[in-house]
Amino acid sequence: MSADEGARLSDRQRLAWLQLLRSENVGPVTFRQLVNHFGSAETALKMLPELAARGGATRRIVIASLTDVERELEEARRLGASFVAVGEPEYPPLMRRMDQPPPLLAMKGDLSVALRPTIALVGARNASLTGIKMARQLAAELGKAGFSVASGLARGIDAAVHQGSLDSGTIAALAGGLDRPYPPENLTLFEEIAERGTVLSEMPFGWVPRARDFPRRNRLVAGLAFGLVVVEAAKRSGSLISARLAGEMGRLVFAVPGSPYDPRAGGTNALLKDGAILVTETDDIVSQIIPLLEKPLPRTESLEEPSPVSAAPPPSDSDRDKITQALGPTPVLTDDIIRHTGLHPSQVLTILLELDLAGRLERHSGSAVSLLPGNI
Repeated sequence: MSADEGARLSDRQRLAWLQLLRSENVGPVTFRQLVNHFGSAETALKMLPELAARGGATRRIVIASLTDVERELEEARRLGASFVAVGEPEYPPLMRRMDQPPPLLAMKGDLSVALRPTIALVGARNASLTGIKMARQLAAELGKAGFSVASGLARGIDAAVHQGSLDSGTIAALAGGLDRPYPPENLTLFEEIAERGTVLSEMPFGWVPRARDFPRRNRLVAGLAFGLVVVEAAKRSGSLISARLAGEMGRLVFAVPGSPYDPRAGGTNALLKDGAILVTETDDIVSQIIPLLEKPLPRTESLEEPSPVSAAPPPSDSDRDKITQALGPTPVLTDDIIRHTGLHPSQVLTILLELDLAGRLERHSGSAVSLLPGNI
């Protein structure tokens, strides 16, 4: 943490943060930009309809009701969970360094487990017995070496990882709400982790995971850790998404080699060809991670809500035309848009916010954006 160590949101702020996050078209980037622009989540909530209308929304934006948000907070309390903000002491340290950290995480269990140096292990759902044995052994030995071990609670490799590190400290990131663990066969394992380790999610309580939610879960797994180890994965495995996300975040990527005759090793062997660090024993991981622990973590976001941005006049309709004409289906960097249009950065960010809230913009990693199909 920075000088804000120990700072916390007030109950009123936490309620406003959650209401803003649960409103339509508000993701982590949009949330942070809204709070930065207007100075607080409460003010941003009041401005959502106007911003969406300016962005060309064809209907009124849906703002999360106060009743629903209060109900979700009460459900979290009932289940022994809490919503932890990105600037609070219990928030996982490395996740604060992500490009787009979730502003609030629902967390349950021994939250100190998520504060320790963490290594992530992931792999195939239809894992081989050898892959499961390797995952369980690596997780157990990493735990003995003092690391927390993270994975995604999926069947196969993920389950073996959690089982191997249950005694030393394991973290499970979920694709759905904390009250909707998936898959059902890992419910007992989930409950054990919730008692002895940490379970976390950025999704609402009651949210049943869909296919498109699992890449978000993979991003949390990668963001928790100094390095991510792929134990067994086919060439089109979701574990390779985790590896790509880890690489984009600047995390170390490791892979366990497998037989070229086993399709479940096709993805891990491809990672090794692309430069992943080869793993045949636990020390291959630990020796690479230990030097990273000696480097201080950078300062992180403060919980203090900023003063509203007023460095430039509000954008005009002609400014909005410049932005939409510059955008297309191919992602472009925000800095390139600023240079191309000659508009003030705050004007560009405001227009992008408007398009985002209108459901016309897609955000990509590295501050890149594009127009969604049908909006060009």
